[in-house]
Amino acid sequence: MGKLDGKVAIITGAAQGMGAMHARKFVEEGAKVAITDVNMEAAQQLADEIGENAIALKLDVSNADNWKEVVEKTEEKFGPVTVLVNNAGVGIFKPLEELTEKDFRLTFEVDELGVFLGMKTVVPSMKKAGVGSIVNISSVDGLVSAPTAIAYSASKHAVTGMTKGAATELGQFNIRVNSVHPGIIKTPMAEQGDVAEYLKQLEQDIPLRRRAEVYEVSNLVIYLASDDSSYSTGAQFVVDGGMISDL
Repeated sequence: MGKLDGKVAIITGAAQGMGAMHARKFVEEGAKVAITDVNMEAAQQLADEIGENAIALKLDVSNADNWKEVVEKTEEKFGPVTVLVNNAGVGIFKPLEELTEKDFRLTFEVDELGVFLGMKTVVPSMKKAGVGSIVNISSVDGLVSAPTAIAYSASKHAVTGMTKGAATELGQFNIRVNSVHPGIIKTPMAEQGDVAEYLKQLEQDIPLRRRAEVYEVSNLVIYLASDDSSYSTGAQFVVDGGMISDL
């Protein structure tokens, strides 16, 4: 038996990277998954790879009507939604004086508005199911901040606040809401050139002296989506190797 047997999940930004890892591991644990992304080609390729327990749906997380379509199609295919993983996100890192209004609005629309619309839209489906778990992927920048991270940090702090507010409101319906706060994650893109050298230096300030593997974040997301975390809601789960433990 898998940890997510019987669960029906929508995962945003799931065509590639961390979202794709979530999708693969969810299905391995018994869930049926809607892989949603603006990149439909990559989403469909992943769904084909995973098999019959996954479908690919195009989703612009900042579009309310698109969200309604995704929930409806997921219900038609698999039944009421019981898990939402708000994983889609963008990160624009610039000094304050160089950050544009366009940069800020884009970050808001994907990282903040997208989370709000996702939670709002899945609630009726979760009420129908009688149970639900919403996992909002935030960041350590949703708890602290750093230079050049103003737009990103603002949106991720908002996710933290929305998570707490939604948890207090939805608990009466057996719907749990938690946020996950990754630190520095090891990805192929981060292994190249100057970025790789910079991140290796940062590792020395992390108590565990390494970056997180993507699967380590997925393992935490699975825990929060599963019944193993049935009494956890409104909480912030940090997966950063101790990076912000002294802040």
